[in-house]
Amino acid sequence: MRRLIRPPVLTLAALGLLVAPGLAEAHAGHHHQAPEWTFAPGVVIPLALTLVLYMVGWIRLAHRSSLRMPRHRAGLFLSGWATMAAALVSPLHEAGEHSFTLHMIEHELIMLPAALLLVASRPGPVLLWGLPAPLRQGLSPLLRLPLWRWLAAPLVATGLQAAALVGWHMPALFNRALTSEGWHVAQHASFAGTALLFWWAMLPRRGAESSLVASICLFVTSMVGSGLGALMALSASPWYPAYAAMGAMPFGLSPEMDQQLAGVIMWVPGGLFHLGAALILLARSLMGTPARRQPQKLSTTA
Repeated sequence: MRRLIRPPVLTLAALGLLVAPGLAEAHAGHHHQAPEWTFAPGVVIPLALTLVLYMVGWIRLAHRSSLRMPRHRAGLFLSGWATMAAALVSPLHEAGEHSFTLHMIEHELIMLPAALLLVASRPGPVLLWGLPAPLRQGLSPLLRLPLWRWLAAPLVATGLQAAALVGWHMPALFNRALTSEGWHVAQHASFAGTALLFWWAMLPRRGAESSLVASICLFVTSMVGSGLGALMALSASPWYPAYAAMGAMPFGLSPEMDQQLAGVIMWVPGGLFHLGAALILLARSLMGTPARRQPQKLSTTA
């Protein structure tokens, strides 16, 4: 039996290609009077395809006698997939078109627990093994390009996510995204892509030193998100005219209160999420705990 070698960054690339189309379609800007479940093909098909590919890949790999598939990874993947699906398909998505607070909650679910769980499950090889062999083998060389390693460097990934968060929440770009479908697609594709890239770079693989670097990057990210959220929460006037023009928000909030609550959500829960992860990795670094080695490496060749 041929030894299985896991191509680098398969998790990031596979998830980005499969999830990003659903995220883009999910924020196409449709408005309804009452929140409903979203079953647009551009949302449901990528989510369903991701799940089917994972199941097929898992079955194929599990049948290889030389490979022991960690079941906890499947649990992480399914939890992340379910969180992503809930954010994109449940009434929360459509309600976010009428409330910046609910929109913020949706973004936080996608960029924090969903992205972290998906990346932590290391599903890239499993997803690729769900593809037909010719396509799988054709993609493998592209995913080994040095560009991916450079983008997944902790400092680079941290800078890209910070730029996406700050840039897209500036009034000029955010208002443009609210009024233009193309800009809206670009906004949410960059949110999803940088979140997957960020968590891929943060999860330690090389022991205490990598954990220390990741903890510093997570702390910086918590400060960036918290600072941006604090500015929103403390602002006395709405930043985004599209939301302000709606007048009364859900739950009887004014546009100003809706924005302030959204800012608090980004400031406190969002900041604490990154800070908590930073403290966990910092403790790992100080204790000198070695990174857990992968029991098997996967390849895209049959």
